[in-house]
Amino acid sequence: MTDTSETYGAEDITILEGLDAVRTRPGMYIGSTSVTGLHHLVYEVVDNAVDEAMAGYCTTIEVTLLADGGCEVRDDGRGIPVDPHPQYPDMSAVAVVLTLLHAGGKFGGNGYKVSGGLHGVGVSVVNALSTKLEVEIERDGLRHTMAFAAGGQIVENLRVAGSSPNGSTGTTVRFWPDETIFDDVRFRAQALLERLQMMAFLNRNLEIKFRDLRVDGTGGNDWTVYCYQNGISDFVGEVNSSKTALFDEVGFFFQEEEDSEVEVAFQWNTGYNTDGLHSFANGINTVEGGMHEEGFRKGLTRVVNEYCRAKGYLKEKDDNLAGEDIREGLTAIVSVRLRDPQFEGQTKSKLGNTSMRSLVERATNEKLAEWLEENPADARAIAAKCLQAQKARLAARQARDATRRKSALDGAGLPGKLVDCTSTDRDECELFIVEGNSAGGSAKDARDPKTMAILPIRGKILNVERVQIDRMLRNTEIQALVAAIGAGFGDEFDNAEGNASAQDKTVPDGYSKPMSRVRYGKVILLADADVDGSHIRTLLLTFFYRQMRKLVEGGRVYIAQPPLYSTEVGRSKIYLKDDHAKDAFLAKTPKHSADFQRLKGLGEMDSDELWSTTMDPACRTLLRVSVEQAAIADEVFSKLMGEDVQSRKRFIQTNAKDVRFLDI
Repeated sequence: MTDTSETYGAEDITILEGLDAVRTRPGMYIGSTSVTGLHHLVYEVVDNAVDEAMAGYCTTIEVTLLADGGCEVRDDGRGIPVDPHPQYPDMSAVAVVLTLLHAGGKFGGNGYKVSGGLHGVGVSVVNALSTKLEVEIERDGLRHTMAFAAGGQIVENLRVAGSSPNGSTGTTVRFWPDETIFDDVRFRAQALLERLQMMAFLNRNLEIKFRDLRVDGTGGNDWTVYCYQNGISDFVGEVNSSKTALFDEVGFFFQEEEDSEVEVAFQWNTGYNTDGLHSFANGINTVEGGMHEEGFRKGLTRVVNEYCRAKGYLKEKDDNLAGEDIREGLTAIVSVRLRDPQFEGQTKSKLGNTSMRSLVERATNEKLAEWLEENPADARAIAAKCLQAQKARLAARQARDATRRKSALDGAGLPGKLVDCTSTDRDECELFIVEGNSAGGSAKDARDPKTMAILPIRGKILNVERVQIDRMLRNTEIQALVAAIGAGFGDEFDNAEGNASAQDKTVPDGYSKPMSRVRYGKVILLADADVDGSHIRTLLLTFFYRQMRKLVEGGRVYIAQPPLYSTEVGRSKIYLKDDHAKDAFLAKTPKHSADFQRLKGLGEMDSDELWSTTMDPACRTLLRVSVEQAAIADEVFSKLMGEDVQSRKRFIQTNAKDVRFLDI
């Protein structure tokens, strides 16, 4: 959507006060001080440039990781206004933007009609959390510069540093994250590339370039360039690249009304997942969906059922296809742009504008119906896929009912091998999923019986990425997982009525709302610290992401960190998590000549050792599993766990250098 307004000056920078608050509680503004929060700084600056692109003024964004650890973001937009701000006449507009919270061109001025930066805390927060920030602005034929020190203190006032070549315009921001704020100030190139590629998909013909100038960077002065003429259609093709598509061309439709527009791209594949719908609003990934998703789901179900009945695939006496039947194997991107988006909270994870539900539903009813008629061969393949999914769903229902009847005869309906905890406070209860009976025995003896439950599983569970739901339900280990967690699975996961506890202490700010049926505050994957253990964790994560996605999005799934090595230091025994920890230990204590014992597995530890190294809340380390970008996670799981060997090989080769930082 293009804004045809010609004015963008200081009067358009509207102020909704103090950067000290940001440094005191950074998590309130960027989510956390982990690598996720570190990357959030880059995204805030990039998002401002993307807003310029959505307004029709920016065609290229360049992101550079500097050799000294900083980051530079350059765009060819209009440039931040440099004239005095009317409300703060002693300050330039750029100083207002960089030093005051809730200041920007997105609060009622004419700067932007469509923007993802709804709250306006972005670039000022970057300034607050950096040791140094520099800005260069090309505007009105001049090049302006300004510099800030730690906490956003001005060290160089705005000045004219020369003329802009050929009358070019744009903004360049360079910043160096504060290592006293962040756990780690080293950017992860691959994570940034994934986010930048997604932004390029969502903004047709916008060129986003990336390079890494660090000593061990990804390519030195070479640019990685993302630019997609087909926008979200190319996005769907990328997500489906490791799957077998039902038809070659990605479907697409577009509709615009007043200050709103919707575009949808879609393609079915031969897989069995029903969670391939990903939505965006003004470039923001709405991972919890919202009105635009509701409109598409409703329209999709109606159109496909009407088509199947009109063509005779569904007879008069046949039941309608369920939404999950139609969505099985579907990859779809729903992207909307609107003037005044209503997001739930600063995380912007759910869109609340009811007008978008109507717009998307109308567009789907009309445009998808036309597409099916214009592509009869593809439509027949979709109908056959949906009917097959319906049969599998009915078979799965029979298997599920049989499982429930059997569980009812057993008594409480919990798996017999589950060693449950005694607490009735869900928030303090933890379920440890442990591979192997011997490890399960050690964990049972080591646990705190009040708050810790143990569920041993045997070997490597079924890879749910490759099987239909009826076969999945016949798997004993998966039956045990579903029964133990107690909230169902798939589209039925935690969908019952009920009120959750008023305060859910286990879920951090920014994650999904509490769940009413889940029996445990934490679900912890406890597997050996070797390659087999990693494979088991990946299979379990695939199951949780595909069949209990709310559990992952709710911040309830964790990975335990058992040690791989032990060594003696004097009379003390030291445990080391992995080879990286071993190398770091040797670097700190180069004169250490003692042997390192490689621990063979959890089953080799006695209960005291397992408790002190891995399970004791006072000293253990747990990794919380998160899904920042669901569409990217969808693609990663498909590549890692799907049938396409070459895609998996390329993924592993690309990420080999950063493998210890891999966070799905």
